[in-house]
Amino acid sequence: EMQLVESGRGSVQAGGSLRLSCTASGLTFDNYRMVWFRQAPGKEREGVSCIDWSGVATYYAYSVKGRFTISRDNAKNTLYLQMNNLKPEESAMYYCAAGASGYCSGSWWSPVASNYWGQGTQVTVSS
Repeated sequence: EMQLVESGRGSVQAGGSLRLSCTASGLTFDNYRMVWFRQAPGKEREGVSCIDWSGVATYYAYSVKGRFTISRDNAKNTLYLQMNNLKPEESAMYYCAAGASGYCSGSWWSPVASNYWGQGTQVTVSS
């Protein structure tokens, strides 16, 4: 059974940092691109960052560029998201997702382009 399990939920003050992890099982991890999404209450799910199968190519939403870093360890089947200088408006449920294409091409930011999802982990940023 394929599973993606996020961890690292937490509450921080504005300007603080958090690192999220996503551990995969039941799939050949390095066959998939991996994407972090987030969804705040009443808002659409948005793509935050994508990393290709090799970990070499990374992409970010404009709003997080320079503050967030996506990485992966294929030997550990684990995806990471280092989030620095967090803002209150970034409070949301954060999800990891796997896309069958190994590359962050096309519409990686669209939820419909991902095949498998984790259950999400809550991030709360207070002002």
